[in-house]
Amino acid sequence: MRILVIEDNQTTRQYLQKALQEQGYEIDLADNGQDGLFLALEGDYQLIVLDRMLPKLDGLTVLSTLRNAGKQTPVLILSALDSVSERVKGLREGGDDYLIKPFALSELLVRIEILIQRKGTHSEKITSVLHVADLKMDLLSHRVFRGPTEISLQPKEFKLLRYLMEHNGQVVSRSLLFEAVWDYQFDPQTNVIDVHMARLRKKVEFDGLTPLLETVRGVGYRMVEQR
Repeated sequence: MRILVIEDNQTTRQYLQKALQEQGYEIDLADNGQDGLFLALEGDYQLIVLDRMLPKLDGLTVLSTLRNAGKQTPVLILSALDSVSERVKGLREGGDDYLIKPFALSELLVRIEILIQRKGTHSEKITSVLHVADLKMDLLSHRVFRGPTEISLQPKEFKLLRYLMEHNGQVVSRSLLFEAVWDYQFDPQTNVIDVHMARLRKKVEFDGLTPLLETVRGVGYRMVEQR
């Protein structure tokens, strides 16, 4: 399950990232409202943790823009603004819950769990198995199969393949891959993606099987079912 954390305070952001990853969540981070809104609109998240006072775009503007765009991803507002009027304002703009800073981690985790369960009950079922052609990825057991053959992947290879499968048919830029798989907010100018993609191809497209991973020159990569 993926959670987007939009928080400008570096200490809080890193603390949330570590704590949520330890609970088994995949975390994307944004340190300002503008980047957070972009990720929230483009990504498929089970929940968004949203700070109120953000640079470039404040939290309530992010929230109202999301709701106006039809995005119903549960949003937990995390804010130092603790007055009743501020809490009401946050909920009226479309927030699903409001937690005041400083917060207890145990309370935050319970609230996140409840919001995700509520979403699973009232809206879409969370996908636990991804399919592209005869390639199958079980997200719960972390097992990957091409036809009847199980493929052994390293953790980064698994994350890379998962991201491509979740965006099947879409061109995924190198910048997005660096952010999604390596948590880099910049291009480190290394060939780390090329190395991992080469390994992934050998494992996924073994014995002359139909290629599924396509290089889009100068842009990035795309997973395709047929050529």
